[in-house]
Amino acid sequence: MTDARYLDDGATDEFEATVETVRGSDRVVLDRTYFYPTGGGQPHDTGTLSTGGERWAVTDVRKRDRIEHVVAGDAPEPGTTVTGRVDAARRRAHSRYHTAQHLLSAVLLDEFDAETTGNQLYADRARLDCAYDRFDDDDLRTIETRLNDLVASDLPVRWYSLGRDEAEAMLDPERTRLHLLPDSIREVRIVEIGDADDPFDRTACAGTHVASTGDIGAVSVTGRTTQGSAHERVNFVLE
Repeated sequence: MTDARYLDDGATDEFEATVETVRGSDRVVLDRTYFYPTGGGQPHDTGTLSTGGERWAVTDVRKRDRIEHVVAGDAPEPGTTVTGRVDAARRRAHSRYHTAQHLLSAVLLDEFDAETTGNQLYADRARLDCAYDRFDDDDLRTIETRLNDLVASDLPVRWYSLGRDEAEAMLDPERTRLHLLPDSIREVRIVEIGDADDPFDRTACAGTHVASTGDIGAVSVTGRTTQGSAHERVNFVLE
């Protein structure tokens, strides 16, 4: 199994690894990686693999039974030691938006009892779907103000792993949203925002995040749309 080091360390963007196998002609499986694969509403990382005078662009990263790095051109041979370089700007943008999405989920639950039902983030915008009838302009202003207050508070962000049974016994299921995970997942990565004794938000998540809410930057709620009966979509951007 590939050692998915991005789960513990979201800041490293250059590393060495060994090619374990190649699937097809362009899907490289490494023994370790800091490249994030598409999942949980967060897009994959991009970057390069290189060795000697050769370089391959990493155009996609997928998690199946193993993490596959899709490269442009014929892949390096199994056994090759390569240097991986993650596009740091793209990763940081995704991390900022992902942490902002967690804040938004918590604010919507606190202020409107609106549970998150889906999300999608990009490098320059994000959206979140929730169970709610309809937000008005005053609601959107309230949401934006709360988000920016939380950014200004510069709350710490941390993550750790728990066994599924332990997490279900210890943690608030409404906050952690463990019910959204398949039963097959027996170890849960938890992301917390705020004080360790009484976090503002605590939820299951396998994505990358910034170290504190101050790293998110200013949040602008750009609008909302109706997503069917009793479901709303909130759109936002970061400055």
